[in-house]
Amino acid sequence: MVRIRWVVIIGLGLVGAVWIGQGFGLVRSSSFMTDDLRWAAIGAVMVGVAVVLGLIERRRAARRNGRPPQS
Repeated sequence: MVRIRWVVIIGLGLVGAVWIGQGFGLVRSSSFMTDDLRWAAIGAVMVGVAVVLGLIERRRAARRNGRPPQS
């Protein structure tokens, strides 16, 4: 179950990064998302959520292993 959570977190971050690239026009395609800054903002939020979820999961893992969580 833990591995699935990490896969979802990493996937969320990668999709967010691609959306940031498309929103800023760094990733060229024939997509409606290209050069639309709304998608860059949505991607940034997704990357932020992935970071927060990663930190939460890391703290959970530290508690499961009996170590105090690091700040």
